[in-house]
Amino acid sequence: MRSKSLFFGKKELKTAVILTFCLFFNFIYSQTGTQYFKQGNTAYAAGNYQQAVDFYTKVLGTGQESATLYYNLGNANYKLNKIAPSVYNYERALRLKPNDTDIKNNLVFAQNMTIDAITPLPQNTFTKWYNAILNLLTIDGWATLTVVLILLFMGSFIAYRFVYTTTQKRLFFTTTFVTLVFGLSALFFAFKSQMRMENDRPAIVFSPTAEVRDEPKLSSNEAFVLHEGTKVLILSDNEEWQEIRLADGKEGWIPKTDVKEF
Repeated sequence: MRSKSLFFGKKELKTAVILTFCLFFNFIYSQTGTQYFKQGNTAYAAGNYQQAVDFYTKVLGTGQESATLYYNLGNANYKLNKIAPSVYNYERALRLKPNDTDIKNNLVFAQNMTIDAITPLPQNTFTKWYNAILNLLTIDGWATLTVVLILLFMGSFIAYRFVYTTTQKRLFFTTTFVTLVFGLSALFFAFKSQMRMENDRPAIVFSPTAEVRDEPKLSSNEAFVLHEGTKVLILSDNEEWQEIRLADGKEGWIPKTDVKEF
């Protein structure tokens, strides 16, 4: 019988070296991002808002992101009266932390600076409740809640099988049923949240003035005009154009260079 070597072979050694370098550079980038973030906070506190924007942007350049980072970026751009970047970053922050009151409030302030007054289509009560529940957690939040509830369901079911008194059996049966129902509900909302993230393509108008046309060509009729900071939903792409829809249901084609997707 041939005994296994205690040392790495060439292939294993190469893999180990690559992994070590990856971990090392990830650590360096993480430390660099943290330094940039602190420098951005210092600049913001001193009233150097453009410098704060530059430092926060450098954090994004290291591959790191968070709701707090986008929130701070939104605040710095708001102080500079940059409508589109402030709305854009607040929206990015809200996607990562959909139930944060501060982000929602500041987003409203930024939206109040926009020119376009768009009244969303009315929603029925069921749709309002559905969206409110869906926005309670992020995809990761719903997924985590699903796992926790399923584990509680399994634990309650096992306990139900092994207890003997009627009171205990009723208690664990009820707990099993409730955790199963809520677990499946959480799984449903996790699935729907994932679908929305993949299918919905929100964007912000960045051009001071953007002409939206009936067809994806300059020679077509102008449908309406949008201004910076307005939120749109991208429906499809056509070379240098994107088909969009507004919250009030209006649709048209806009040049890709006029909007920024998030």
